[in-house]
This record gives sequence, structure tokens and C-alpha cells, in this order.
Amino acid sequence: MRARIAAACARAGRDPAEVTLVGASKHQPVERLRAAWEAGVRVFGENRVQEAQQKAPELQAAVEWHLIGPLQSNKAKAAVELFSVVHSVDRVKIGLLLDREAAARGRHLDGFLEINLGAETSKHGFPAEGLPAAVAPLAGLSGLRLVGLMAIPPEEASAEAMRPWFRRLRELRDELRRRPEWSALRGLSMGMSGDFEAAIAEGATHVRVGTALFGPRA
Repeated sequence: MRARIAAACARAGRDPAEVTLVGASKHQPVERLRAAWEAGVRVFGENRVQEAQQKAPELQAAVEWHLIGPLQSNKAKAAVELFSVVHSVDRVKIGLLLDREAAARGRHLDGFLEINLGAETSKHGFPAEGLPAAVAPLAGLSGLRLVGLMAIPPEEASAEAMRPWFRRLRELRDELRRRPEWSALRGLSMGMSGDFEAAIAEGATHVRVGTALFGPRA
């Protein structure tokens, strides 16, 4: 996996150190996570707070946990206590809750604004159209540090066909970064097992890889 990331970066003229491999470990047994840790994976991404809470005590304390699935309001406190990064800040309410919980603990939590690129009713996230106005209430928070954008684009027939979606997310980030209040937005969480190399070509800084890393889910 590291070799594939390095090769994709070489083709794009990028440094592999710019890309974080997030092991998407939803429904994977702890034994596979341990094996991935031994192989060098240091970041695990869970979709549900409850599942991460069950796994965390059984793994190395140095594991960096990222939340990559949608967050319910009543799980915000638990999320702040366990995760270091939330990739799924999909609405203003959740962003403000995470900010409040992090500030109350005197800590900083990194977050990605989730964008619904295809305006799909089955997916969460801020709309791509009118994005600056939609996310304006989340600018300048003290507990939640928004560091980038995340998306799960509509599925296409090939990884290459996904590139316009990834390019669109990069363009949205760049447009926001031109505003002083969003100058810290540098990250792009995009790309999964079937298309992470295409995402890297378009600037991904975090790739969320599950099946290609762990094998089929239970």
C-alpha cells in the first residue's frame, strides 16, 4: 500500500509524506487492526463512535483514531474524548457541538468539512453550491480546528472517471482558502480503496482505505 501511494505521488510530482493513509477499519476484527499496526499503519478510521470505543482499549495507546462516518449529536462528547480528527463535520450544528466539547476540555480537535459534491439525498454534507455562506458560522472556532474538506463523491465506472469529482473538491478548498478566515484549509480527505491513486493525483492529503488494506469486511 505504501508503494502504491509512493508511486501515485511520483506520477503527480508529490512527496509521499504529504499523504496520510487512514485505515478504514469499520467492521474489521481487532486482530486485523493489530496486524496493520505491526505493518506500519498508525491511523485508523472508524465510522461509528461505539465501534471505536470497543476497539481502542485492545490496541496500542499510540493509535491515532479518526472518525470518518456521520456523527450523531448525542455522540459529540464521546467523539471528542476518543478521536483526534473528525472527517465528517457535515452540518453547522455538529461543528458547533464539537467545538464546544473540545473547548470545555481545553483541547483542539481537527476537523474536515464534509461536502456533498453530487447533491445526493443518500449522503451527508454541505452543498457545493453556496459553500462559503453555508459554512460561515464555523469560521474562527477555538476548539474545533477545521483543516480541510472531505467528500465521498458519486460512484463512477472507473477510478479515472472519479478524477473530476476529486478535482472539484480541490477547487472548492482553494476557493475557500482565498478568504482569510479559511486560510488554514489545506487538507483533502478523499479517495478509497478503488480510487485513492486518482485522488492523490488531484491533491488528496488523506486517503481512507479499507478493503484494499484489510481485506473484505465481516
